[in-house]
Amino acid sequence: MGIYNSDKVIQPHQLLILDFILLFQMENSDNFFKKVHEVVKKIPFGRVTSYGAIATYLGAAKSARMVGWALNASHNDADIPAHRVVNRSGLLTGKFHFDGTNLMQQLLENEGIVVKENQIQNYNDVFWDPFKELL
Repeated sequence: MGIYNSDKVIQPHQLLILDFILLFQMENSDNFFKKVHEVVKKIPFGRVTSYGAIATYLGAAKSARMVGWALNASHNDADIPAHRVVNRSGLLTGKFHFDGTNLMQQLLENEGIVVKENQIQNYNDVFWDPFKELL
């Protein structure tokens, strides 16, 4: 089973290749990672956004995975609150990239966000949409 992209079917094993091509294009032409980091720095305390919302804001709506890569590359920078970025359903899918078992959850809970079983409980209430907030 593949994923449809325009007029052709992309097989799952091809996605990584497409991601690397996109990474090369964006990293070299637009400095995509730095743009992601700048958006993430603007997420307010006690709020979260999604990988896809950041990608959409940056004009690369199908690049949510690339946003995740940019955040994974930022973990040595304390100024980038990567813990405030979750998947589109409010799941803490990036938690394995943080030191410690539950560091991402602990950081969010310290900001007043309720998390149960890796899921933000009041996701719609704490969701911050960069497209609406920054334009």
